[in-house]
Amino acid sequence: MPRARPKRKGSTARLRETGQFLNAQRRYERYVELARAKALTGDYVAAENYLQHAEHYLRSMQARQAPDPLRK
Repeated sequence: MPRARPKRKGSTARLRETGQFLNAQRRYERYVELARAKALTGDYVAAENYLQHAEHYLRSMQARQAPDPLRK
């Protein structure tokens, strides 16, 4: 029976966190661009909706960058 490899929490975990940050950044930029496009067509309700989505991803990115007060 093959031995199970121990799971490592090293560079893979950091890469995953970085990937999630970049994904949030891309989504933020996408929603801002969608909001601009809707505002240019005069659909301000849809533009506001997209801006609210963008704000969610902005907060997500800010939370990841904030230092964890419990870690030293």
